Amino acid sequence: MSGIGWIGSIILGGLAGWIAEKIMKADMGLLLNIVLGIVGALVANWILVTVTGSTLGGWIGQLVVAVIGACLLIWVGRLIKGRS
Repeated sequence: MSGIGWIGSIILGGLAGWIAEKIMKADMGLLLNIVLGIVGALVANWILVTVTGSTLGGWIGQLVVAVIGACLLIWVGRLIKGRS
């Protein structure tokens, strides 16, 4: 997410985390939404670059990638939590 800057990353991360929270029917706070969105975008971008050799560009593309990544992180968190 280096192309959109720090402020844009925080805004995009918060929005992506909030959308993922609604999709996955999770109950998170604003700070965790931002973290999930940013980390989710990093994870999903890494997966996309590894598999396809490129990622989605622009604000909308990064939002889509961040939402997918945040949903993936919520899902993995539930898997880990369910085992303990």
